[in-house]
Amino acid sequence: MTGSAARPLLFLDVDGPLLPFGGPPAHRAGRHPAYPAGHLPPGAGANPLLSRINPALGPRLAALPCELVWATTWMNGANEYLAPLLGLPELPVLSWPESAADEERDLRAGLHWKTRPLVDRAAGRAFAWVDDEINDRDRAWVAAHHGPRALLLRVDPQYGLTDADFHLLHDWLCRVGGEGERGGGGGACDA
Repeated sequence: MTGSAARPLLFLDVDGPLLPFGGPPAHRAGRHPAYPAGHLPPGAGANPLLSRINPALGPRLAALPCELVWATTWMNGANEYLAPLLGLPELPVLSWPESAADEERDLRAGLHWKTRPLVDRAAGRAFAWVDDEINDRDRAWVAAHHGPRALLLRVDPQYGLTDADFHLLHDWLCRVGGEGERGGGGGACDA
């Protein structure tokens, strides 16, 4: 399938949505959430951020009716370190343009540097973008250049992806992807 008939894409940022920066509840007192070091893949222990990833997020992401795509500065490191922790297969990785002029143009326009490349990669397909740095200008630009088949979900970096975020994503992906459509990891929409 190609174009808008294909399954929706879910562009997934790492820092913030999957690796939260911490915050309440009070018993954490500003500390980051942490998971047992035993779940880290060999060689990953050198990166202290990885202890923040909740392995239970992987099955939830895989169950969403979409095609998952890494949209992160982790690039292929997301497949090397994060995918095994989450139990995900190797995912496509969005590559970023190296043009400083493009980045400067977007900065002047108040756009996130990922906004244009995400719309270009979507090429008319419905997509959701999960990130902690999305702003209203990104939303307006995507609406003007891609249309209504895009969901820009700003995740609170203190908490990362929440139950409410997953419910919103699932409902939206089912609505734009078609009822009963199956997505990356086999998740289905309710009939």
